[in-house]
Amino acid sequence: MTVPEITPEERAELDKALYDALNPLASAIRSRETGLPAARVWDASPVEVTLSVLAAWKVVDGEVKRLTERAAATAGSYGASYEQLGAVWGITRQGARKKWPDAVSRPAPGPADKSTLALFGGTAELMRSLSGGWGWTGRGADGASGTGVDGAPYVTAEEAAAHAGVFLKEHALDTGEQPRS
Repeated sequence: MTVPEITPEERAELDKALYDALNPLASAIRSRETGLPAARVWDASPVEVTLSVLAAWKVVDGEVKRLTERAAATAGSYGASYEQLGAVWGITRQGARKKWPDAVSRPAPGPADKSTLALFGGTAELMRSLSGGWGWTGRGADGASGTGVDGAPYVTAEEAAAHAGVFLKEHALDTGEQPRS
């Protein structure tokens, strides 16, 4: 999805709607700051008046950011990825993750996040941890039990499988066979 463009007509309508929404807010801010009644809040120097308008735009900007975060979180709750959020916003996947860190939740480990490895007469179970890394536990053919080093997760399932395979090879039963030359 590309970043949407709007037509000049749509921009004019948007500008009008924003100014119509901004004027009451700017008047309320100006009235609170000056203590003047609503009928006289714009009786001031042009600098003071325009600064009141700028202050109102700052409030609107904060509200737009809050509503944008809510929209990103809602999209994420329906399954949108950071890649999709970034594409809509015109930024990278990493930029979207940084901008809305809690918008997309990681799925809980499921059945596809476990597998069994059988080598050298032993077995090892590979599993994804809640942190997203991989670990393993195994029992060698000689009955020895083992697990990944200090429970530290490996980055990929393949890396965990390689370490589990080394463990299983080290705990294979000695069949008395000599290596072939």
